[in-house]
Order: sequence, then structure tokens, then C-alpha cells
Amino acid sequence: MHTFEALLALIGFCVLLAAIAQRLALPVAVPLVLGGMALALIPGLPPVELDSALVMALLLPPLLQISAYNTDWPTFKYNLRPILLLAIGAVFFTAAMVALITHYMVPDMPWWAAIALGAIVAPPDAVAATSVLKQFKLPKRIVVVLEGESLINDASSLVLYRFAVAAVALTTVNYTTGALQFLGVALGGALIGWIVGHVAIRIFAMIDDTLLDIAVSLLAGYAAYLIAEAVHASGVLGAVACGLILGRKQHAEFTARTRLELNAVWNFVEFLLASLAFMLIGLQLRGVIERLTDVRLGELVRLGCGIAVVVIVSRFAWVYASVYGPRWASAKLREADPAPPWTHPAVMSWAGMRGVVSIAAAIALPQDFPSRDIIVFLAFSAIFATLVLQGTTLGWLIRKLDVIENDAMMADPDTVKVRAALAEAALVAVRERIGSDAPAEHAAAAAEIVGEYEIKAERASA
Repeated sequence: MHTFEALLALIGFCVLLAAIAQRLALPVAVPLVLGGMALALIPGLPPVELDSALVMALLLPPLLQISAYNTDWPTFKYNLRPILLLAIGAVFFTAAMVALITHYMVPDMPWWAAIALGAIVAPPDAVAATSVLKQFKLPKRIVVVLEGESLINDASSLVLYRFAVAAVALTTVNYTTGALQFLGVALGGALIGWIVGHVAIRIFAMIDDTLLDIAVSLLAGYAAYLIAEAVHASGVLGAVACGLILGRKQHAEFTARTRLELNAVWNFVEFLLASLAFMLIGLQLRGVIERLTDVRLGELVRLGCGIAVVVIVSRFAWVYASVYGPRWASAKLREADPAPPWTHPAVMSWAGMRGVVSIAAAIALPQDFPSRDIIVFLAFSAIFATLVLQGTTLGWLIRKLDVIENDAMMADPDTVKVRAALAEAALVAVRERIGSDAPAEHAAAAAEIVGEYEIKAERASA
């Protein structure tokens, strides 16, 4: 009973902190991390110990599935090159830089343990920056690339993380065999997620109830993750692939009411799980620091600041290289896709805040993992630094660099034609559906809709 009461109190505290974040226009994660740290400092509070497998299975599937479900697939495919350069290239580059610096600063840490730390802190979380970014009308491509990167980089970093954790237990590692296993784990997880997603679609076709649709959609992500893990494939990619399938088929299988209610339920689940994850790592921090008695406080601060600087600088270096490098090497690409102004990659680099996936991976390290406490501390330092430093200054940077889309800018001519055609088609459809024999309230609603689409059609034509 005491555990249940504590959980309810923790959720209530999360709601209070989220309300404060909204009032201050901060990323929700910032006060949550600070709140978790404050709770950890309360005298007499019992230590929090978590089962690593349970943490991963409970937190990750719905969070990854929600991100995949909300992906704008056509826009995602159109921006696939910059997304992959960041989601895969930046993850491996950051993980390598963090591993090198960590091994230099902590020589006793095994190489694969240092790589595991790099994989933990490598993936930025677009959700952590959403509360700031949504206040501005940023260029569409910046938002799409950040969201697309967040979807894939979680999968790529966690597959690397899993491989590094497994490699720590081995005395020797065959890199050729390891690379093949790495590929097999990734493809196997994606295939299982694809299958589970299509099975869920079949189930949706057989039921006609909003609540059941929502329940099946939530269970599908867990099913994809657990089945993939059971056969030693990537549960992370399973959940992502399942979410992509459901997202692409949602308009064909779900009614408008189901989509609205599903969105509300998933937003609540995302808030609840992410909030608990931020709180849990804060609660674990006291026990971690208490066990690091052989390391002086000044040394811990130096290590934490060093890793945070490496994480931030590595992202800047890779983002600018990935934006301008391919265009410098290819004249054809320069003509087809001109380089953006330097301010765009600056905002993308500074928006690389670490979030709930990094927290979940850090918490999920096995208790007997080499250098676990120092890894958790360094991961928390990187997460804390990026959230507090970048999260509180991202809005200021956007205003300072004036990276805001002008409402008066003309849309692409092809886009204008499509919008005009859509508005005209909608107008015709509404007029045809509502005849003279329609009820009075329907006719009044139809008149309002017709007026709205007449204005849209007129604007698009102009």
C-alpha cells in the first residue's frame, strides 16, 4: 500500500512540475529532473533499485511507438538523407567521441563500457525540445528533420547500447561476427514489428469499438518489443516498425473519433512514462553518489562537465559537416537542394537535448555492470546539462538568430495548386452531401463549412 501511495504522490508531483514548466515556457523535462534531484536529497528516503529488464520493457515500447505513429511519412521520406545522416551518423560519431574521452578521463573503465555510455547519451530527444519549438513558426524542414532524427536515432543508439552491454561480458570480440549479429538483430526486430503491425491492422478490421482499438494499439507496441526480445532481436526496432505501420494505416482503419481519442490516450501515456523516468533517475542519483565514495566531488564535477561538453560539441561538429559536406562534394546536390543559412544548423545543433530514452537506458544497466555508478552519473550529467543549459536558452537563440518562417512568404507553386484543388474538391463534396432534405441543424453546419472552404479556395486560387 505504501508503494501505491508513493506512486500516486510522485505522479501528482509530476503534474505540478509540468504546470510550472508550462507557465515558465520551459521544456517539461527541466523541472522534472530538478524535482527528482530534490526528492533524492530528502533525508531518510529509501534507495530506489530497479530491475533493468522491467525498466526497458515498461518505458520504451510505448514511447518509441508513439514517436513512430506520429511520423509524417511522405515528408519523412523526402528528407531521408539528412535524417539518416543525423540519426545514424551523429549517433555513432557522438558515441565514439564520448567513449574516447571517457576512456581517457577514466582509464579503469573498459572500452565497451565507455561505448555503452556513448550510446546512452548519443540520441537527442525532439520531445524534450517540443515545448520550446512549438512557440515559434520554424522552417518546416528543421522540425521534420529533428523529429525524424529522434525516431531513428533512438533505435540506432539502443541497438549499439545492447551490443556494447553484451560485449562487456565477453573476453574477446570477433568484429566481423559482431557486425553480422548487429545487422541481424536490427533486421529481425524491424521484421517482427512489421508483422505485429499488420496483425494489429487485421484485428482493427474485425472490431468496431474505439476503446478496443485503443487497447489493441497500445498492446501492439509491447507485443512487438517483447516478441523481438524473446528471439534475441531488437525490441526497440520492433516497437518503431510497429508504430510506423499503424501510423501509415491509421486513416484507413480508424475513425476520426478513434484517432482523436487515441491521440489523447497516447499523450497521457507519454507524459506519465516520461515523467516517471525523469523522476526515477533523480531518485537513483543519491545512491549512485553515495557509492562513489572513492571519487572526490571535484573530480565528479570535472568528469560530468567534460562529458557534457563532448556531447554538445560533437553534435555541432556533425550537424555542420552533414549539412555542408555533401553539398560541397556534389554540385548536383547543391543545385537540387541549396544549402540553408548557417543559422539553421545552429538551431538544430542547440536543440539536441537528451531525454527519456537516454534516462531509460542508463537506469536499465545491469547492477553488476562494470563502472555502472560512474556511467549513470556521467549520463545524468550530460542529460542535465543539455536540458538545463540548452532547454532554457533555445528560445532565446531562435529569436536572436531570427530563424522564424515569415508568414508572408509565398508557398511553392505546386503546393499552391494542390491546396486549391483540395479546397475545391472539399467544397463540391460538402455541397453534394447536404441536400434540401437535410435537417435544419445539418444545413446550418453545412453552410458554415461551405463558407470556410469558399474562403480557402479563394485564397489558394489567388
